Parts: sequence; structure tokens; C-alpha cells
Amino acid sequence: MTAQTIAQQMGARLEAGDAEAVTRAALKLAQTEDTIFVRTEPEAALAQARTCDVLAARGQAMGPLHGVTLAHKDMFDRAGQVTGFGAHPDAARAATGTSTVLARLDAAGQVDLGRLTMSEFAMSPTGQNAHWGVARNPRIPGAVPGGSSSGSGAAIAAGLVRAALGSDTGGSIRLPAACCGVVGFKPTKGRVPVTGVMPLSYTLDCVGPLAASVAEARLVLSIISGADGIDPVCADRPAPRAYARSPQKLRIGFDASAYTAGIAPEMAEGLRRLKALLQDLGHGVVDLDLSLLDTLGEASNVIAMSEAAAVHADRLAVAAERYGPQVRSRLLQAEAMPGYAYVRAMQIRLKAQQQVNQEVFGKVDLFILPTLIGLPPMADAVNISADPKMASLIGSMGKYTRPLNLLGLPALSLPGHEAEGLPYSVQIVGPAWSEDLIADLGQQVETVRA
Repeated sequence: MTAQTIAQQMGARLEAGDAEAVTRAALKLAQTEDTIFVRTEPEAALAQARTCDVLAARGQAMGPLHGVTLAHKDMFDRAGQVTGFGAHPDAARAATGTSTVLARLDAAGQVDLGRLTMSEFAMSPTGQNAHWGVARNPRIPGAVPGGSSSGSGAAIAAGLVRAALGSDTGGSIRLPAACCGVVGFKPTKGRVPVTGVMPLSYTLDCVGPLAASVAEARLVLSIISGADGIDPVCADRPAPRAYARSPQKLRIGFDASAYTAGIAPEMAEGLRRLKALLQDLGHGVVDLDLSLLDTLGEASNVIAMSEAAAVHADRLAVAAERYGPQVRSRLLQAEAMPGYAYVRAMQIRLKAQQQVNQEVFGKVDLFILPTLIGLPPMADAVNISADPKMASLIGSMGKYTRPLNLLGLPALSLPGHEAEGLPYSVQIVGPAWSEDLIADLGQQVETVRA
């Protein structure tokens, strides 16, 4: 599928060039979804659509997203608009500049409908928010939508948009994708610039797309990737491809250790079916011992929370009561964390990266993990307060996502085998900078299952 064909699919058949009419219809629908949208931006969206229509009348197109309606997590700056961060209203601020990723999507022709809900300051894997509630999960009614990019996953599952940006520090792209039955693509750390994006953890933060299909996710990723000359961590490397190639026969690993022994029976069955499918496609399946990853969750948490405490130190000192109880409790605990714990966690990170490159990617090209243990929890069963059980919930939801942030690896969350109509999501994981190979395999699996 070419980028232009994908854009037409995403833009609801814009052959007539009537981006404004499509945008008006999309805004009308979005305005009925107040748990998913923080707010729409009708004037700005319609202005973008009219620009697309003027160009279309001349036989021109802005780019591969010409007239495509998207929406994004409320943490990306846009000049002249307010960024809210999913927080108490007093934390919101008017942006003076536009984030690199939004500017690149604008240049490609997107029509940005507005701001999607998120966990407070991107700090909850469930998507629940003490200030704004929880976005409805369109795929599994009553379940949490996942976090922290909750509105992004929910908006796609509800058919409001075909793709949306999210961020991922410990699973915040992949968890909403899994909870809502959509695709989530966390890139290699340093693939996408974070200029103009709310920070949580400078070491672990990544920006990437959630989408209705792998093809659409990889198109968006190809547009937002690459150095911008401002973000010092973003690498000057060619962007991933926006189109698929048939993957060569690959060595694909599956965990055979106790690390994945506790997954739901339905998830285990899904992995068994996926193994068989990959073998039918001619790929080699390799049993791996991935128990090393089970030791990395705490180091990832120490780095993330230590850096989050630094980000929030000034505001927490004067306005602690303006944080939700869960977020406030986590930040206060992080403030008390000794400096040597952070240094030790960074040492563990470096050693683990070397080990995985040698011991895992020396044996396989890619490996596959569950995204979640099973299905997402029901919203009414999850206590948003600073209860000790919340720490256990956070740990269990990020069991298979958080270690990959510590390692800086790219991972594609793909809706997998379904039981009774419910999605059980898996992750395709590769070495740094292997987004093309991951997406090619993901698209091959997606096509065969369609």
C-alpha cells in the first residue's frame, strides 16, 4: 500500500478535495466525545482544511497526509494554543512555539482536530485521571483505556481518527494500544525529536504514533522522525520507510522462561497461534530466556521517577495539593529517593543494553512479548487513590513494556489473537533502529490475519 493510498484511507476518501466538509463532520463527531477529547480546535482545524482545499483546486497536495484529520495527546505544544498536560487547570499554559512533531505533520497536510485526554502529567498506565476522569474504552466497555496516551488509543478505537500521537516512557503508547485494540509504535530512543513536548523522563521519553493499522502507524512515524537540530538526543539518521517490503525469512524469538509464565491462558494461546503462523510464513521460531528483562522494571522506574521529580520539583514545592493523589504520592516518594539509586539504575541500564545486544540479538532478528498479561482491568475495580495496591497495578501493567524503555528499543504493539471478540495484544521488538523490519513483519502478520 503506497503512502498516498494510506492517506486517502485515513482521510475518508478525499478524492473530491473537500477537506473542509470532512473536517466539519469529524469535528461534529469529536465534540460528542468529551471523555476522549479535552477540547476540539475548530477554527484552527478548518483553516488547515481550507488550505488543503485551495491547493487541491490547483491540482496540488500538501503532502502524504493532505486533508487527513488527526488529533493528539494534550502534551504537544502548538503556538497560540493551550497545552494542558492532563493536569489541574492551573498547570495549563499557552504555547509560544509549535512542537517539531506537530509542525512536521502540519507540513505533511494533517488537519489537527484538537487535544486528546491523557493521564495527569503522563503518569498512569491505566488512563485514569483525578482531574478529568477516564476516557471510555470503545473496544471493551467499562475497561480502562490504558495510559498515559489514553485519549489517543480511545479516539482510534472509536473511529474518530485513524492515527494520533502519544508518548511512551514506560509503555504509554503500547498500553493504550493494547487496551483499546489498536496499533501502537514506540520508536528507538532518539528516533523522534521531543522538542516542544512535555518532559517526564529525559532518558526514557519517546514520541510515536497510535493508529488503526500498521501501515498508517509507519506512515506517521516516517513523517515525524529525524533530527531537528534542537533536540540533542535525536539522531541524524534516515527516517523509517513509509511503505512495506516483504520481510526475508527471520529468526523470531519467544520467551521460554518464567518471565511470561504468569500470562492469561488466552494470551498464551494467542502466542502459540502466532508461533504457528510465523512458521507457516517461513520464519524460524527460537526459544529464548528473556528473564533478564524481569530484572529491569525497578531500574526503569527509578530513572523515570527520579527525573520526573526533577521536572516537577518547583511546582510540587508550592502547589502539591494541585496534583492528584496518585501522582503526588509517586513524586513525593521519588523526591526521597537517594542519588546513588539513580546512578546505579543508569549503570544497570548500560550493562543491560550490552547484554541484550549480545545474548538476545546475537540469536534472533526480532522477539515477541505480550503487551499486557491479559485484558485491561475494569475501571471501577481500579482505585485511583495512593493505595499500596496501585503500585502493584502499575508494576503489573508495565511488566512487559517498561524494560524496553530502559533498553531504548523499538517495539510495535499489535492487536493479536482474539478470544470472544476481545483483543490480546503482542509486541514485536527489535534492536535499535530496526523499525522498518519490525513494521514489515507486523504488516505481514496483519495482512495474513485480515
